[in-house]
Amino acid sequence: MTRSILTGAASLLILAACASHTDSDLPPAEAPPPPAFAESAADEAAINAAIVSPARPETDVERDELRKPGAVIEFMQLQPGETVLEMEAGSGYFTEIFSQYLGDKGMLYMQNPAAFDAFLGETAVDRAARLDNVEYIKSDFDEIPLEDASVDVVTWFQGPHELWYTPEGGGKLVGNAEASFPELMRVLKPGGQLVIIDHTAPAGTPESSGGDTHRIDPQIIRDMASDAGFVLIAESDLYDNPDDDLDASVFDEKVRGMTDQFLMKFEKPAARPE
Repeated sequence: MTRSILTGAASLLILAACASHTDSDLPPAEAPPPPAFAESAADEAAINAAIVSPARPETDVERDELRKPGAVIEFMQLQPGETVLEMEAGSGYFTEIFSQYLGDKGMLYMQNPAAFDAFLGETAVDRAARLDNVEYIKSDFDEIPLEDASVDVVTWFQGPHELWYTPEGGGKLVGNAEASFPELMRVLKPGGQLVIIDHTAPAGTPESSGGDTHRIDPQIIRDMASDAGFVLIAESDLYDNPDDDLDASVFDEKVRGMTDQFLMKFEKPAARPE
């Protein structure tokens, strides 16, 4: 189930009324203005084709039940042909599906920090190399080498908590955690969307949990996005799991792969006319 949050000015209809006037004397009602963002259904056939593609590795397919890619793309309302920045793409589970779904007219930037090389090896680079519409980006979270307003959608799946994590090798993932969301705002087009999934920590948990249990309080993400100028437009309970121990590390075998996760969609407000 999806919970949508819509904003926009309600239209006002001013009626000049007096006892001598009939309904035919009244001015025609004007249609209300559209909402600040447009919602278009994702292409169901293209989603299915991407998921059942024989090009996908079997190890990816085995994760579909847990990752629910079809439902995620439907929630995103992603459109074929769009340009997507996939933050912290990891080895590329979603990269493969996004690439197939976006098609020849789409573009996908697959981003990972350089520090991830230690455990990813060449896995992500090799995957990007065989997908024609994918370009691999190796960068910190707060320094994305893309032009201003060049991306339709940014995804950051199971990752924002990493802003407070330092890998064992000591390689940095971000120079300034507070600059990361403004950087995503910069590369998004007006009206573009930011979609986030992450592991849930109990309400009130400090942000340092991102480096400990690899979870984050959803309100921290809401606040950081809002401070950067994003507007929250939808949340989903797709990954809700009331049986999850929110204090356990996501790598604890009793919860691994079954954590409670939040799914949010934010929008970069469209530019206003001068």
